[in-house]
Amino acid sequence: MASKSKLARTRNIGIVAHIDAGKTTMTERILFYTGRSYKMGEVHDGEAVMDWMPQEQERGITITSAVTTCAWENHEIHIIDTPGHVDFTIEVERSLRVLDGAVVVFCAVGGVEPQSENVWRQADKYGVPKVAFINKMDRVGANYSGTVRMMKERFNSLPLPIQIPFGKEENFRGVVDLILRQIITWDEATRGLSYARADIPEEILPLAMEQRDRMIAVLADIDDAIAEKYLDGVEIPAEEIIAAIRKATISLQIVPVMCGSALRNKGVQPVLDAVVHFLPSPEEIPPVTGVNPLTKREEIRESSDRAPLAALAFKIMQDEGRKLTYVRIYSGRIHAGDELYNASRGKKEKIARLLKMHANKRERVEQAGAGDIIAVMGLKEITTGDTICDEAHPILLEPIEFYEPVISLAIEAKTPVDQEKLTVALNKLMEEDPTLRVKYEEETAQTVISGMGELHLEIIIDRLMREFNARVNVGKPRVMHRETIQKRVECEGLFERELGEKKHFGHVKLLLEPKERGGGIEIVRRFEAEAAIPGEFLAAMEDGIREGVLSGVLAGYPVIDVRIVILGGTMREGESTALGCRIAASSAFRDGCLKADPALLEPIMMVNIMTPSEFMGEVIGDINARRGEIQAIAPKGAVSEIKARVPLKAMFGYSTDLRSATQGRAVFTMQFFAYDKN
Repeated sequence: MASKSKLARTRNIGIVAHIDAGKTTMTERILFYTGRSYKMGEVHDGEAVMDWMPQEQERGITITSAVTTCAWENHEIHIIDTPGHVDFTIEVERSLRVLDGAVVVFCAVGGVEPQSENVWRQADKYGVPKVAFINKMDRVGANYSGTVRMMKERFNSLPLPIQIPFGKEENFRGVVDLILRQIITWDEATRGLSYARADIPEEILPLAMEQRDRMIAVLADIDDAIAEKYLDGVEIPAEEIIAAIRKATISLQIVPVMCGSALRNKGVQPVLDAVVHFLPSPEEIPPVTGVNPLTKREEIRESSDRAPLAALAFKIMQDEGRKLTYVRIYSGRIHAGDELYNASRGKKEKIARLLKMHANKRERVEQAGAGDIIAVMGLKEITTGDTICDEAHPILLEPIEFYEPVISLAIEAKTPVDQEKLTVALNKLMEEDPTLRVKYEEETAQTVISGMGELHLEIIIDRLMREFNARVNVGKPRVMHRETIQKRVECEGLFERELGEKKHFGHVKLLLEPKERGGGIEIVRRFEAEAAIPGEFLAAMEDGIREGVLSGVLAGYPVIDVRIVILGGTMREGESTALGCRIAASSAFRDGCLKADPALLEPIMMVNIMTPSEFMGEVIGDINARRGEIQAIAPKGAVSEIKARVPLKAMFGYSTDLRSATQGRAVFTMQFFAYDKN
């Protein structure tokens, strides 16, 4: 029974938010109040425990998700502090994939910002229950009810305020707990370590009771037991309210909302209480499902130490040259020295060590079980998204989806010694970061690295020089284009040649048609009656078309949004070969593209800008000058949010230009939207 109660007392949570909403500060406070760290690190001093990379300390942002463990109210809480910057969105994606709950931090001034919408949608995609914390209540312009209203409008979950602020802006003194009908205030002298609960002061009692009644009315709508008592006018005990909120949170019907100021040390402990009270333990999440690679049938694994092992590798990190794999164990146990089966690669691997991580510090353990997030050393072949399991009971869990890179840089080593270091370093960085792609271009003798944005590639270059001592020259950023066609054409390809005593013949007729943007590539077979083509030759034709799709006729970029119909071809007894058909199909596709009015498509970004309203004119003028299209303008008090679609090519160096146009007061995020014509 002991192991069951340990599982029930475990929480795997992530702290997610828009950049600058205060999630790392929040994590630092949690570590301090749970006794995990003895001094409070501040992001602005470059001393946050969770931002341990030199690049994070210099820029004051989180780049890599850091894992730590702490204890609260006899519960073990595993926390992942994730980045807020859109260039590192893969870190959030893969963390949410393995977490059971999330604390979403919002800024009381900015409200629901673009990247917080992104992380919320990612959490919804994986069915992750959430509690929300509205931070920075002490800032000028803080608006608690306005932020809650925005959450209601933007998300399909129902925000349920279980606290209201006591005082606002510089007079923010504490919070009102609507469940227990108490006011909580924090002691400045102990930096918020000690806090007091008291009766609600008369001046805000009517407002607090009205909000409490509203909270119970919302619960009554989704919980029959609460509804019965509420309608009869019976007093509902706090335990029953907590149980109802927990049930509704885990079933994704509501999101409990709290408030505070992490930087001023107010409001953090109730969030830890909420994690324990409202977010699920590994036992309460649905069993994980996967496919048995042998039978191809779907199987489930209960969250239990006794079930066969199923674990997902969600992050790879280089640690002093050695590979460290972060693993979420869904079922079963692993011990140091075990031989495990990697179902994604079909290979066996041996665990050298198991480590419990605290940011970049570690503690050796001998074993780990269901519900644990652990770091493993000794796995050589593994990559992000692989499933580790018991070979006798193989299972393949759903892998993690990765994003396609949109920007590339040419780099070259300064000396032959640097070239050797560069090759090793890039291989290690690619293992660590699935959104980084590397390609060596023979013609220019340059290495081209591709990633999610300017900042992403800037950090990669910085790490090459710092961690791996590989000195490189960096070229100008280049945009990854795509190609397509604009009209319908019929084409044919013929291949006839003797190669090594054997005649190879292939003849293919194709029809190419443009599809709408985002339509992808579609290969269809549609034959005239007499054109009977054997299956192996058809497969070879399709392979030839797929080869042709990889590099277009204008500039060698991949072709997208085309329907290719195989109309038929000619067969010659004894001379038709799969090779002939493949080459004929590939050349038919190229000829067809040349005739079909080929066009170059460039990546268009969705850009969200938050700017003080007085700079609106300058910001909009600048977007128009960059060939951007304004989609929406939403005033939010003293600031305005501008949404626009802008070609990526026009966005290089935008952060500097935006800063100088707005005295450094505007912020922006951008993410890939679609490929379209210049």
